[in-house]
Amino acid sequence: MTADGQQFGPGLRVETPDPVPHEAFTDAAAAVARLRELYDTATEFLKDRFNAAIRHGQPDMRFRAFYPEVRFSTTTFALADSRLSFGHVTAPGTYATTITRPDLFEAYLEQQIGLLIRNHQIPVHIGVSDTPMPIHFAVAGDAEVTVPQEGAVSFTLRDVFDVPDLSTTHDDIVNGSGFRYPDGAEPLAPFTAQRVDYSLARLSHYTATRADHFQNHVLFTNYQFYVEEFEAYARHVLADPDSGYTSFVGPGNVEITEPDAPLPLPAKLPQMPTFHLKREKGQGITLVNIGVGPSNAKTATDHIAVLRPHAWLMVGHCAGLRNSQRLGDFVLAHAYLREDKVLDDDLPVWVPIPALAEIQVALEDAVEEVTELEGYELKRIMRTGTVASLDNRNWELRDQAGPVKRLSQSRAVALDMESATIAANGFRFRVPYGTLLCVSDKPLHGELKLPGMASDFYRTQVARHLMIGIRAMERLREAPLERIHSRKLRSFEETAFL
Repeated sequence: MTADGQQFGPGLRVETPDPVPHEAFTDAAAAVARLRELYDTATEFLKDRFNAAIRHGQPDMRFRAFYPEVRFSTTTFALADSRLSFGHVTAPGTYATTITRPDLFEAYLEQQIGLLIRNHQIPVHIGVSDTPMPIHFAVAGDAEVTVPQEGAVSFTLRDVFDVPDLSTTHDDIVNGSGFRYPDGAEPLAPFTAQRVDYSLARLSHYTATRADHFQNHVLFTNYQFYVEEFEAYARHVLADPDSGYTSFVGPGNVEITEPDAPLPLPAKLPQMPTFHLKREKGQGITLVNIGVGPSNAKTATDHIAVLRPHAWLMVGHCAGLRNSQRLGDFVLAHAYLREDKVLDDDLPVWVPIPALAEIQVALEDAVEEVTELEGYELKRIMRTGTVASLDNRNWELRDQAGPVKRLSQSRAVALDMESATIAANGFRFRVPYGTLLCVSDKPLHGELKLPGMASDFYRTQVARHLMIGIRAMERLREAPLERIHSRKLRSFEETAFL
């Protein structure tokens, strides 16, 4: 029995890359370079042995390589700068995290490791972990290598290589379940390497775009109309050499840099079509059309969270619940009534999901800029209040007494199916979140979402609504990182890495 619990034949010889000792680093860039070297050694070893096994059949041995890791130890309770919500540990101990794709996370790793070294004046140690690297993830970055399904080759894959292991692919760290590595080390980062690799694979499947295209600022929407407006805006800014935006990417990883270039889409669109308006250092904007429903909202945020975005916002349509609202009015969520049910096992409904001041201010300022209204006049088109998210799109077809009572007691002003899920998962994953919705119908007051009403609404409001989301993200981009990643999102025992 191996350390990760996967059984293989007794006496079977196991070949691994040559062992290397851990090495101390006081320079973050050098530490990340070492991580890349160890990762490349592991993946090249596995790819080479895998290709040989496919060509020549089952070998008489097993092949195994391990993820690299960052390890850090301190013996003092002395506190670092308490104004920071990340970049330090709060108690003596040994902390570690396994690392994958250091090429993709290079800037993030340099920043987080650099803060740890600077705040504690102690080196980090880089070496090889005890966590095996599954062959599926080792070859994921090589378009010329594909791992066949079980039964498609002449031997059982797991008899020769490690495969993904659900016992190490979980959310115990972010869920605060007391995760520890087998040697007793506490987690240094919110996700293990296998958890990250799993989500990178899922992102490619659901969005049909590579993880390296994702930007630090993510907009979620539940309507295709926003995608069309986003593409129009992207082409507009690509025509302006002073905009700072460099390219636009659609499903299928098609990337354009010229405003008039064609952007062909795959014959079969993915479940969540995703588009990226790119900027240097990932400071652009990604738009994900998650479609309708809390399950999609959870799926998207579960996986995008491993990329450690600086903020995500929901900009979609909602039902207005107050007679004083009009179609096209905006709702800025400052609280959430969670009846989406998809996160109940990970984040109990009694956990409050607070509004984040920095996000709220950015959204309200963006509304003022785009609508050219401010102060008391802004109240004509925007309300702040509780947004309710349900798991039943056709709740109106049941007895309304129960739902309407709960909506009234919660002081809800709007209802949808995604916003509370996105906010709650932002809270759970420590990703700053916010919601600005647009009223598309008023079911409690007889104004249903009908074709004629909808087309007029879409024509007049979608472009303005999307622009507000974009302007809010541009404001957040200019804000210091330590202000955006609020301490309100951090619990008693937190990882040093953001």
